[in-house]
Amino acid sequence: MSKSRPLVPRDPAQRYFNREASWLQFNRRVLAEAQNPDHPLLERLRFLSISGANLDEFFMVRVAGLRGQQLRQIDDRSIDGLTAGQALAALTGEADALMAEQQALWLELHARLREQGIAVAAMDELSEAAQAQLARHFVSHVFPVLTPQALDPAHPFPFIPNLGLSLIFELKRDSDGERVRELVMLPAAIKRFVAAGEAGDAAGQFVPLEALIRGHAGRLFPGYTVLGSAAFRIIRDSDIEIEEEAEDLVRYFRSAIKRRRRGRVIRLEIESGMPDELERLILRELGGGEAMVAEMPGMLGLGDLDQVVALDRPELKFAPYAARFPERIREHDGDCFAAIRQKDIIVHHPYEAFDVVLAFLRQAAADPDVVAIKQTLYRAGKQDAVIRALCDAAEAGKSVTAVVELKARFDEEQNLHWAAQLERAGVQVVYGFIEWKTHAKISLVVRREGDMLRSYCHFGTGNYHPVTARTYTDLSFFTADPRLASDAAQVFNYVTGYVEPRALAKLAISPHGLRDKLVALIDAEIANAAAGKPAGIWAKMNSLSDRAIIDKLYEASAAGVTIRLVIRGVCCLRPGVPGLSERIAVKSIVGRFLEHSRIWAFAGGHELPSRSAKVYISSADWMSRNFDRRIEFALPLENATVHDQVLDQVMLANLLDTEQSWLLQPDGRYARVAAGKRPFNLHHYFMDNPSLSGRGAALSAKRVPKLKLEPKVDLTAPESKAG
Repeated sequence: MSKSRPLVPRDPAQRYFNREASWLQFNRRVLAEAQNPDHPLLERLRFLSISGANLDEFFMVRVAGLRGQQLRQIDDRSIDGLTAGQALAALTGEADALMAEQQALWLELHARLREQGIAVAAMDELSEAAQAQLARHFVSHVFPVLTPQALDPAHPFPFIPNLGLSLIFELKRDSDGERVRELVMLPAAIKRFVAAGEAGDAAGQFVPLEALIRGHAGRLFPGYTVLGSAAFRIIRDSDIEIEEEAEDLVRYFRSAIKRRRRGRVIRLEIESGMPDELERLILRELGGGEAMVAEMPGMLGLGDLDQVVALDRPELKFAPYAARFPERIREHDGDCFAAIRQKDIIVHHPYEAFDVVLAFLRQAAADPDVVAIKQTLYRAGKQDAVIRALCDAAEAGKSVTAVVELKARFDEEQNLHWAAQLERAGVQVVYGFIEWKTHAKISLVVRREGDMLRSYCHFGTGNYHPVTARTYTDLSFFTADPRLASDAAQVFNYVTGYVEPRALAKLAISPHGLRDKLVALIDAEIANAAAGKPAGIWAKMNSLSDRAIIDKLYEASAAGVTIRLVIRGVCCLRPGVPGLSERIAVKSIVGRFLEHSRIWAFAGGHELPSRSAKVYISSADWMSRNFDRRIEFALPLENATVHDQVLDQVMLANLLDTEQSWLLQPDGRYARVAAGKRPFNLHHYFMDNPSLSGRGAALSAKRVPKLKLEPKVDLTAPESKAG
């Protein structure tokens, strides 16, 4: 009698995880790194700070979006079938529990930091000398900036910006006993933590700005007696909705950024012990009657702790790491074009320096034979290295085009600033589509060589951002392949002139065909499985939430395709469910570096990893927005050395990692992978070993430890012996 197959779940709640709930699980993994006793103390504090900032953004964007749907009575349901109201009800308790864990961990870390001479102290804990120094600091640096405001009918409640931290005081006027309420907003221009003692930051003693103000309330309110005070913090809706009828995108965003600062209050965080009357007053005056209220037992705004992390205490941080510069380019005397012309190069950040990307652009700007540069800019950060290179090129008379994405969330204002600077230098600035984001990371340099023009391209999985490139793991692909250059030129023409690409030679792009390409690649593996050939998919990304792709992966699993996914953040796919996804395993890696590169690998009838596998890098995660509302690319890697580096080094190392990995369970929880007898840390591996395609002749003679899968190793097992 044949064994019956388990029933395939049809209920959305049994087929998919909620996107927001999955994100909260990701932030729990970040918090777990702060709880990890094997990390240096200030690195643990850094993870706590990141977890706090992440939770703020979660409310500003994700919760705000759900609240907006609820208020507008939009009946859209999440992938798991929940209405906005149902999702909010489920998420609120989980978010509050996460916040409570953050506060408890802060108390633990604070105690450990004190043992190392680092403290965020109360005023009365300081020596008389330190208190005297802080009094002088208050008078000269803080008092002139403060603007206390009475709360009475003659003084309207002031506007408080997003993430604004404020103090409310209950006072009694000494002359007549009249009770008065005063509001003091903490100025954003002043650091949250004030160094105590003459040695400044180096002493490691800090006082929160709110404690400093409270400690000198007598100077701020002479003639009054302080009866009590309480701190509170607000989080506002910070998303920007794009209106398709916007006639001038720049003017629209300048206005929208101003509106965002006054967005709906989503969350009110108050110190423990605030009287109910004051809480009601704040909510009423802020128009936040529907806001979520959280009473905080500890410190408000844990994300601000990154200031303490910046202390110069190297013994309490990860050992410093100096990124390598690709030796192949050094062997060409720093000539990026000569090295790329010889053969394709892939650079693995942050192990190999982002300086190579800057060198590529600077060389293009200075080279008299370069006639044109085209560049996409999604996030460039506050450092102007990339912008300066493009300005220099334009000022040197080259034709320079920059596609500046104004819709890059929280970078809109910075990108407007860069756009204005580029235009002043003579760069042709284009803002792309109103309804779509240009998320693809592409540079195209056109150079005159003899009687011909040759194009050099850079394709990246990450942003042109010199700061995040030090901590985000990303791939930079350099090529002089004329087919890819032609494809890149068509992508730029599409964004700048709406000329839809035709007959692309190698690239697949969204929103025209990228999902179809991915589906076709998965279908090919399904066909291989049906034919009895090896069939497998390895993929790495930040998020997976597109229903069509998830369903196609379920179909592939049922057909016999083995699927291994490395997804750092959101994953709406349920792995390991009998009859649905039993051949799918999902892991998340959270460690010293933030895994950000997007890689796809398809077995093609051979056991992975294989020289015959189809390997792609991409700018896109597997989310609906990446397929339908963004300009993205996926690029096949055909050069043998580059192919091996990405598949046999980068992708395989991610699958083999045991020291920073979590396995997604069928119920949505994540279980940390046990290191086992042969632990493997992919970040350490790449810090110690040079990449393949960027190696020079001298390095090529040195043996790089080859990664391999042991026979019948189960990459999903907590005690994986792979190495």
